[in-house]
Amino acid sequence: MANSAGRGLILGIESSCDETAAAVVRGGREVLANVVASQMALHANYGGVVPELASREHLRNIVPVVRAAMVQAGAGFADLDAIAVTEGPGLAGALLVGITYAKALALGRSLPLIAVNHLEGHIHAVLMEARVREQAMEMPLLALVVSGGHTHLYLCTQVSDPGLWRYRNVGRTVDDAAGEAFDKVAKLLGLGYPGGPWLDALAVHGNPKAVEFKFGPIKRRDKSESQRNGEGTEGSEDRRNFDFSFSGIKTAVLRYVQGHGMAERVEARRARLTTALKQWPELRAAEALHEMPEVFDAQTLDLIASFQYAVVGNLLKQTFAAAEAYAARGIIVSGGVAANSELRQRFTAEADRRGLPVAFPTIALSTDNAAMIAAAAWGKFCAGEFAGDDLVAVPGLKLG
Repeated sequence: MANSAGRGLILGIESSCDETAAAVVRGGREVLANVVASQMALHANYGGVVPELASREHLRNIVPVVRAAMVQAGAGFADLDAIAVTEGPGLAGALLVGITYAKALALGRSLPLIAVNHLEGHIHAVLMEARVREQAMEMPLLALVVSGGHTHLYLCTQVSDPGLWRYRNVGRTVDDAAGEAFDKVAKLLGLGYPGGPWLDALAVHGNPKAVEFKFGPIKRRDKSESQRNGEGTEGSEDRRNFDFSFSGIKTAVLRYVQGHGMAERVEARRARLTTALKQWPELRAAEALHEMPEVFDAQTLDLIASFQYAVVGNLLKQTFAAAEAYAARGIIVSGGVAANSELRQRFTAEADRRGLPVAFPTIALSTDNAAMIAAAAWGKFCAGEFAGDDLVAVPGLKLG
C-alpha cells in the first residue's frame, strides 16, 4: 500500500474528448486547482467534435494547462505524490495525448502513474463533494452517468476505505446517448453548439405538453451481451431492462419539423444564429432570445420544451425503476447532462417523494474536468494500484 500520510497531492489529467484539463487534488477531496481549456468554439464551427482537430488542440494545450494547474495549486512537481490520467473511454487520439504526457511526466519525476476510467471520474465528481460536505452515502448507490457520449446506470459499492469501489452496469443506451440527442436536435432546429444548454434555456419558454413523445419498449439483450457489458445475469435479473434509447425521439422531432412546415423557419434561424455567433462567439440562448425573439416562434419553443420533458422523463423513469429494483440507498447523477436545470428539478422532486437521497455535482464539475480524475485516483493510490509502462488508450473502455 502506498503511503497516504504525506501531502496526498495527485495531479489529474483529462483529455478524452474536447477539453484539455489538469487539476491538483489533495486526499481525494480538496481541489487546489482545476484548469480546463475548452475547444467548444472551434468545434461549434462544425456542429460537433472533429477528432483530428481535438487531438491537435490537446497537443497545443496540454503543457500550458498542466503548468497553469500547478501554479494555481501553489505546488511544484516535487510536491506531487502521483499522476492520474484518463485511460478511456473517449477519442483514441485525444486520450493518447494525455496518456503520453502523463507517462513522460511520471517517468521523469519518478512518480506512480494511475489509470482512471472516465466514467468512474464522473461518479467521483459527486463523491468528492459529498466527502467535503461530510455527507453520508449509504451503500449501494445507483449512479446515472449521462453526457454527450454516455448514458449508463451503475450500481456502486465501496469495498475499502479510503475509496476502492466496485461498479456494476445495470443499464445503458442502445444507440444515441442523451447528450448526443440534445446536440442533434439542437442542430436540427438551427440552434448553437453544444445543444444541451440552448435547449435547457429555451425550454422554459415553451409548453412541455404541446407535443407528445413516447418511448417504445427496448429489446432485451441476450445473456452473452449482458455479460460482455458487465451486467448481472443471474436469476430474475435476466428479465430486468433499464436500458435507454434516444434515436427514436430524435427521428420523431425531424418528422414533426417536416410534417408541420417548419423547415423554412429552421433555415432562417440557422442563418441568423450562424452570423450572430461569428460576431459574438460567446452568445448564449437567453441572450439570443432577447436580441432576436422573432426567430424563436412559439411552435419551436413548444417543440423544444416537449422534447426535453420527454427525455428527462425517460431518464427519470429508468433510473428510479432501477433504484427500486436493486434497493439502492441513494442516487448519483453526473456527466454533462446533469447540468440540465429541468433534470435536476425533476430528479430532486422524485427523490424527495420517495425519501431517497439524490446528489449532483456542481455545474463546474458536471462537464469533463480533471479534478474528478484525481479524486477517482485517490483510492487506487492508497491501495497501490498503479499503471505500468504499457498503459495505452482504450477508447471503448468499460466500467465494472
